[in-house]
Parts: sequence; structure tokens; C-alpha cells
Amino acid sequence: MGKQELVEFIAAKAGLTKADATRALDAALEGITAGLKKEGKVALVGFGTFSAKERAGREGINPLTKEKLTIPAKTVASFKAGSKLKAAIN
Repeated sequence: MGKQELVEFIAAKAGLTKADATRALDAALEGITAGLKKEGKVALVGFGTFSAKERAGREGINPLTKEKLTIPAKTVASFKAGSKLKAAIN
């Protein structure tokens, strides 16, 4: 499901126009992003938890040239499904 399909689903389910559903979805995604930046974690009980994790720097190899290179440390987003979401998709 892409963003447009999700917007259409939200609009139909909540009785909103597609424009309102788009703004609602954009606001929710912006809120999750802001929460990860500020606190490093956003928990939606039953659905799941978004978290920001630190990935350590490491050595890698360029597969084309076999040259060693350094991959820098970075922060990545992760998601752990909650119990209700797990139950719904099984």
C-alpha cells in the first residue's frame, strides 16, 4: 500500500476529504519524526514502537574494487510491532 492508497483508506474510514486525510497523515508522520528527534522513541500502545538507534561505524569493502572503506556511524530508525498489530496480521 502506497501513501495515496493509505490517504484514500483514511478518508473513507474517518469520513474525511482526501485533502484532510492527507494533512492528517502528514501531521502524524511529522509528529513521529519530531518525537524520534527529540526523545528517540515514539510508542503507540498496541500498534508498535518507533525508536532511533545508533549504528556504530565499521569497516566495509567496496564490492567492485575490493578496496577497504570506513562506513561512518549513524542514527537509524527502527520499528517494533506491538501485540495488537502482530495478532492482526497473523
